[in-house]
Amino acid sequence: MIFRWLLFIAFIICLNLYASQAIKTISKNNWFFYSFVIANLLLAFNFIFQIYLLDRSSIVSPFFSYSLGLFLISILFQIFVVLFILFEDLFRIPQWFYHVFSKGFGQSFQFIPERRLFISQLAILLASIPASALFIGMLRGKYSYRVIEHELSFDNLPKDFDGFRIAHISDFHCGSFDNEKKLAYGINLINQQKPDIILFTGDMVNNIAKEILPWKSLISSLKAPYGKYAVLGNHDYGDYIKWGSEQEKLENLDNLKSLLKEMGFKLLLNNNTDIIKESSSISLIGVENWGKGGFKKNGDLDLAIKNIKSRDFKILMSHDPSHWEEKVIDHKEHIDLTLSGHTHGMQFGIEIPGWIKWSPVQYRYKYWAGIYNESNQIINVNRGFGFLAYPGRVGIYPEISILDLKSNINSNIST
Repeated sequence: MIFRWLLFIAFIICLNLYASQAIKTISKNNWFFYSFVIANLLLAFNFIFQIYLLDRSSIVSPFFSYSLGLFLISILFQIFVVLFILFEDLFRIPQWFYHVFSKGFGQSFQFIPERRLFISQLAILLASIPASALFIGMLRGKYSYRVIEHELSFDNLPKDFDGFRIAHISDFHCGSFDNEKKLAYGINLINQQKPDIILFTGDMVNNIAKEILPWKSLISSLKAPYGKYAVLGNHDYGDYIKWGSEQEKLENLDNLKSLLKEMGFKLLLNNNTDIIKESSSISLIGVENWGKGGFKKNGDLDLAIKNIKSRDFKILMSHDPSHWEEKVIDHKEHIDLTLSGHTHGMQFGIEIPGWIKWSPVQYRYKYWAGIYNESNQIINVNRGFGFLAYPGRVGIYPEISILDLKSNINSNIST
């Protein structure tokens, strides 16, 4: 472990010193060069210190998140600069060899300072674009809530549920919130949509149940006439921190469940309930977390749908969209609508409706944001309401999904 940290520190120092050559080329003042070197090293060592504190306390504090964010900005800027000046240096190497073999070692190699200056200026200019985007994402993006509405039609949705309005929210990560006023705006925005029901698809906390406490009253203010329901996400189990004992970990999970209940959420753990409207009902199903790879696989769909009739309209709440891909689509029971979260859209990407929808997370998850339709089944993957680790969002903003259900059943009855 120590050897890995030494390699990491050596990499940081070498990257910093190499990137700083561009600063030295364009600046006539040595203080600017030294300031750049020192500032980047301070950001790096502060982040390492925050990791040390995290390992001791197991609490992902906002200060840790901001340290990570600034460190990422610093590293990204330096990498972009290095890519450009490295290209320049690599271009000069074959020129130097050609000069040596054609004219010999006795002749000096002509250096073109104007080209070096131009490359350095271009590198710094272009590196500033993604670095600035990450910085703005920290200042504004993480609370730039978006209401995204979808109208979804189904052949077997009971006519009484035509126009039924679902607010689908996910991934609060309460331990990351740091602005009560802006969070209140987001909660009020959910209520302003006047949903019939609110469905939360997991990751209420980063790790520890008590992260909810500063925001409990705000989250409790969410209102819907047909209730609020929730499932657990991978972070809710407390798997990513050290506990004094297994009993302490289980008590934390029990506390989380109790807090969800106190905030008005009914927790569905591999079970189901009926949502009744007038003379009709639909089945709401909730499974525990199931994720491919190394993620927890507590979700049991067979258990969750026990006693549900095949003809019933079914809505499944499952935190990780890989569950839909791996288990739900080909399941013996047809699930009409699945709601998931988990991916956050990686909190980074480019989305221009009708033009482009891209995020690096799509190389990990096939279904990562928005509506998908496979085998006449629909999933909505929510981009997340909160944020984790990097305290910002760039291009992929916090989402409130509003799903308006439409029934295709013919209402005209012949007499």
